Amino acid sequence: MKEVILWSVVTLVLVGSGLGYFYKRNLDRVAFVGTLFTGVEQYENFNRLAEIYPVSTMTASSNRFEFAEGSLIELPRAFSYKDKQIDVETFLSETDTSAVLVIKDGEVRFERYMLTGRRDVNWMSMSVAKSFIATGIGIAVDENLIDIHLPITDYVPSLLGSAYDNVRIKDVLQMSSGAAWNENYNDPNSDVMRLGRIMAIGGSMDEFVATLKRETEPGTLNHYNSADTQALGMLLARANGKTVSEYLTEKVWHPLGMESDGYWLVDDYNVELAFGGLNATARDYAKLGELHRLNGKWQGKQVVSEKWVQDATKPDAPHLMPGTHEDFPLGYGYQWWIPESNEGEFSAIGVYNQFIYVNPTRNLVIVKLSAYSDYATSLDESAYREIETIAFFREIGKQI
Repeated sequence: MKEVILWSVVTLVLVGSGLGYFYKRNLDRVAFVGTLFTGVEQYENFNRLAEIYPVSTMTASSNRFEFAEGSLIELPRAFSYKDKQIDVETFLSETDTSAVLVIKDGEVRFERYMLTGRRDVNWMSMSVAKSFIATGIGIAVDENLIDIHLPITDYVPSLLGSAYDNVRIKDVLQMSSGAAWNENYNDPNSDVMRLGRIMAIGGSMDEFVATLKRETEPGTLNHYNSADTQALGMLLARANGKTVSEYLTEKVWHPLGMESDGYWLVDDYNVELAFGGLNATARDYAKLGELHRLNGKWQGKQVVSEKWVQDATKPDAPHLMPGTHEDFPLGYGYQWWIPESNEGEFSAIGVYNQFIYVNPTRNLVIVKLSAYSDYATSLDESAYREIETIAFFREIGKQI
């Protein structure tokens, strides 16, 4: 049945874009995008997107860092969510989990790979990439290349006349740009799905972002918008004169001793899909979480300032606090989600249940990589399961 759905969707895409145009494109690329959020299994795609898409490469570090091995734990058998006991193995299976990695006090305490996941397999980040982009912005701020209190158009003049004209960089970081945007994955005509079509049939990410219009006053409403992160990618590239891949390789990938090459999906103009196009291994994702748990310091070196980490992982305005987001109960920082908590938790979250979860109080970092095939197939919470996943992480924290 799912194969029928896949080819039906592909056929619709082909008809809509023109057969002549299609033959210039890669069938796998169109098929992949055409089946997202339809219920089609994706675990055989999320591990091989560098084979499907053009990519830019962040090379593995020549001084690779490996986490120490601590005493191993078992996962809890169950966790509580909404007054129900959720069986962990069932939960992992239902969400098509490919990797669970638990780092406590800088040591690996649990590591398991399923489906097509393995320690050396890159996995699609989805919006977890946003937190990498924010870290790059933070380093550029430390280097006095960017002032987040200035308008983004001071650095990216191609956005003049768009929704981002004269909008503070800080407001873009906090998903409060005021740009009109629909991030509904159920709606084939939503803005995020229009952005996804560039992933399918080609085009320019930069040109797309420049078409957005203003809807609300910047800095007043937290409205989740993947184009905000794409604009931040434009900012990072313009401010330092290098591509996103080049800058992050130099400032993040190599300093953290990443074990494997990382890949960014790129558009027809070699511009990275900053909003969600990173592909990396679970252990390398964990290093970004560990860097933030350690307040920006890595192996005795301050990679990004402690002030940036603190500012990035704490809401600082009423419209950013947990419980005030229009669609989601978590608060928001600089491209990090913040649960209501007295333990300072924060998380990078991507669709299909990608997570880098950090609990500084418990010295804990957890990575969960997934291909949850039912993701966003309805508007019901059961088609997302993100708050449920945080409850799972908290249970690990209690037991460890």
